[in-house]
Amino acid sequence: MTIISTRLTVDDLEGLPEGDGNRYELIEGELHVTTQPHMEHQIIADAILIQLFLWNRQTQQGGLTISAPGIIFAADEAMAPDVVWFSKERLAAHRNPDGKFYGPPDLAVEVLSKGTKNEKRDRQLKPARYAYWGVREYWLIDRFARQVTVYRPAEAAYVVAATLNSGDTLDSPMLPEFSCAVSELFVDISVPSESGVLPWQQFIPISRQAATNSRLTPSTIARWPLSCVSA
Repeated sequence: MTIISTRLTVDDLEGLPEGDGNRYELIEGELHVTTQPHMEHQIIADAILIQLFLWNRQTQQGGLTISAPGIIFAADEAMAPDVVWFSKERLAAHRNPDGKFYGPPDLAVEVLSKGTKNEKRDRQLKPARYAYWGVREYWLIDRFARQVTVYRPAEAAYVVAATLNSGDTLDSPMLPEFSCAVSELFVDISVPSESGVLPWQQFIPISRQAATNSRLTPSTIARWPLSCVSA
């Protein structure tokens, strides 16, 4: 008996439901479906997103930081990392009027989800494909071990450049002046502080002055939760 393996394409994704809370990705023609992530997963993704966003503004990089964009690498390969950063050069080359990106970002960030399939995808499949397509750096944030693994290319594949724990600082030669304490990415979402505010409500340690220096508009800052912007 001959078994025919059908590789799906980006066109096949167009027929899938929208707004159902799932994330649909194609890795070498195989469909991967991820359900709505855990709240802590989203908090961590938002924390690193805003750290990168402010750095990009403060250093006037001219690039773009965005969460879960549709990135099409090939007809049978399309992924949506939790967070990406495009340099202005790659942004100009890969941004399309249809709202998608057709080419690799400089940085891809994934927050590890629970489960064997998710672990295999984020630790094995995605780094291999990101390296293949020329993503310059990949950060895998493990919310269970409270670690950040940094992958960088060595010839045609990634190598682990660093494994960072809560006492370490996350930085990159690709991102001049970017620095983030790893401990700031991980929060206890269940135990109130002495003030009665849950720690996850203070997950982004951004001062109002830093936000102003980043040239965020006052109206944007005003819309943030007060616990996220200090005086």
